Amino acid sequence: MDDGIFAGLKVLDCASFIAAPAAATVLSDFGANVIKIEPPGLGDPYRNLPNLPGYPRSPYNYSWMIDARNKKSLALDLARPDGKAVLRRLVAEADVFITNFPPAVRERLGVTYAELAPLNDRLIYACFTGYGDRGEEANKPGFDSNAYWARSGLMDLVRADIDSTPARSVAGMGDHPCAMALYGAIVTALYKRERTGKGSQVKSNLMANGMWANAILAQAKLCGAEFQERRPRERALNAVTNHYRCRDGRWIILSLLNEDKQWPALTRCLGRDDLATDPRFATKPDRHARSIELIEIFDEIFATRDLAEWRKALDGSGLIFGVVGILDDITTDQQMLDNDVLVPFENDTILTINSPIWIDGSQKTRPRHPPGIGQHSDEILRDAGFDEDAIRQLRASGTVA
Repeated sequence: MDDGIFAGLKVLDCASFIAAPAAATVLSDFGANVIKIEPPGLGDPYRNLPNLPGYPRSPYNYSWMIDARNKKSLALDLARPDGKAVLRRLVAEADVFITNFPPAVRERLGVTYAELAPLNDRLIYACFTGYGDRGEEANKPGFDSNAYWARSGLMDLVRADIDSTPARSVAGMGDHPCAMALYGAIVTALYKRERTGKGSQVKSNLMANGMWANAILAQAKLCGAEFQERRPRERALNAVTNHYRCRDGRWIILSLLNEDKQWPALTRCLGRDDLATDPRFATKPDRHARSIELIEIFDEIFATRDLAEWRKALDGSGLIFGVVGILDDITTDQQMLDNDVLVPFENDTILTINSPIWIDGSQKTRPRHPPGIGQHSDEILRDAGFDEDAIRQLRASGTVA
């Protein structure tokens, strides 16, 4: 059986909240042996996320399930000299070390690239920060809600109009895309190592990924473009790239960019062939000039049927549209099940979200439930060459739990 592309690859996940450890999760999906290093006691603070005010209540630690699956846990106190010694022994035989400690914390704990790279010239050292590792904000802490979503301009730009309140991001909305960037950096460095035999340091940060997500409009600003007035949905400049409320309160979004060709098909699907010959909307410039009028007509039309009926009417037409999904849709989304976007945990019926890449001919690891705090400490230490007496001493001193 294929154990995965990264079978035999040892990864040290010395990170928390959320992008950096999620990159390690993707490596684990393709067979890497990922060791989660977390502090003794309460463990990684990310374990506590579902207990914060406003988060959904569940008997499952759902955030830990998604970002710590497949991993082994070593509870290790890196503030202690013997904890540092344990980490250095693990680094000496690791392939990848991942951290999102700010630069100052890395220096205090002795886990900088300059300190760890000499221990293993094949080591890929992957560091992730909020705002980059240079400049006056290098040590500034940040979550995706501020460093990715707000700093990049996305939080402002998704407002319906200039008078609307800026829109909050949802948990991990920027972190998980950022994880794919860090994963890509790690894999690129592994390819470089295949060619040169040498490891290297790779970096990414929330701020840079936020700008990449907002790159089209940000590039327009960098080019001195003249921006048009931001309009609410009811006054949008193009009725066929707008969203509409159905009879049952659900929403549908149209994305007709090839408008001249697709306009007749849309009018047929809407049951309004008369609009195709209406002189008010005969050409694309006409429709754009009268977009407010056309949006009012579409509002009336879409309000006559439920979302499911509109999906049936539009599917197979060649028109590009989408459902504005809600969380209740996910559990019965057959397309996601058919394409392994949702997959069950090993020996369980609970579904989880797959990492969003597949490689033909290589099987992904069946997701395993995440570890308890220090669940694999002894196993990891034995594999690293510690004997039973040494393990007992590390436990007795509180360095390992």
